[in-house]
Amino acid sequence: MTESIDFFQNLNDFLRDKRAFVVYRKPGSSSVKALLQKDSISHRLNDFSESGFAFAPFNVEATPYLIPVEESDFFEFNFPAETSLDDSSEDDLSSGVDFEFMEVDQKNHEQLVQKGIDTIKKGEFQKVVLARSEKVQVYDPDPTRIFRKLLKKYPQAFVYLWFHPDTDYWLGATPESLLNVERTRFKTMALAGTQLYKGKIDVAWGRKEVEEQEFVKDYILESLEKLKGVENVSYSKPYSAKAGNLLHICTDISGSLNSQEDLGALVKTLHPTPAVCGLPKQKALSFILENEEHSREFYSGYLGELNMKSEHKRNSNRRNQENQQFTAISKKTDLFVNLRCMKLKDGNARIFVGGGITKDSNAADEWMETVNKSQTMKSVLVK
Repeated sequence: MTESIDFFQNLNDFLRDKRAFVVYRKPGSSSVKALLQKDSISHRLNDFSESGFAFAPFNVEATPYLIPVEESDFFEFNFPAETSLDDSSEDDLSSGVDFEFMEVDQKNHEQLVQKGIDTIKKGEFQKVVLARSEKVQVYDPDPTRIFRKLLKKYPQAFVYLWFHPDTDYWLGATPESLLNVERTRFKTMALAGTQLYKGKIDVAWGRKEVEEQEFVKDYILESLEKLKGVENVSYSKPYSAKAGNLLHICTDISGSLNSQEDLGALVKTLHPTPAVCGLPKQKALSFILENEEHSREFYSGYLGELNMKSEHKRNSNRRNQENQQFTAISKKTDLFVNLRCMKLKDGNARIFVGGGITKDSNAADEWMETVNKSQTMKSVLVK
């Protein structure tokens, strides 16, 4: 296993070559993994039989990027969340913010949200997720430094640093799993509703947030019922899940695939989820594409491991001594929704945030929700 200091020193050399790479850590883990692409080819995901790291945009018509395992060097090292990063300065989240622009941005976003509310009340759809982006000046735009701060601050999120010559740098700390598959068993989640974490997880939720999360859960369950190749679907009771300084309502959903070949259909059914698009999906998506000012690019797309080999040690029961030296190998897919993320380019960061809109939404409250969500990224952009 590589030492973290050595890895980051070597990564800086790799950056100069402008070849694709990804470094990431899964929620609750101290193990950081990296795939550094050896060739300069722009690989794309074709039929979900490939093995590697997928990076997909919000636009379902665009082909996702792939860093293939067979064309990459693999590294793994420990980097616990409590590791000191030598950042002694206080976080000043107002640094680099253009407040005059923020006033314009607030007005535009509230107008967009109100248009969404009015359209819902006309009966055109039940829910729509509306996003905005915010440009923030970065005083030290070193992507590895920002990534290390994300590792420290968000141990329960999927934290990543991605680079590709076609996409520039992307970083994030997302709380939302899109899909986890091992062999033929899969898990997903319905995540929606947001409030600030104030020291406890057992909190009361308003009608708007509960209704929003119900929409998401019901849509996913109905979609899975219609999908051939999926069976034995079950789900948990809703519970509050913590992600950084925020809480969300979450329902765990699981089931099984008839075969590995059904993976692609499952991903395409889930993405984009109602948590990042709306309900009904196609009508909400059309509203988003027609009314949001900027392209989401990879915000609210998905990313993660696709068909990566996973090792399982045999049962250590004494009766099975002769099999203890064997290790079972299976394929594992672990995909996450690309939330709480930013794009780094030309010394600036573009932060992407959004929120779910229902008939009970309030435009001013929705603006404040995006402001709260933006703190996840802003908190790692200071000196």
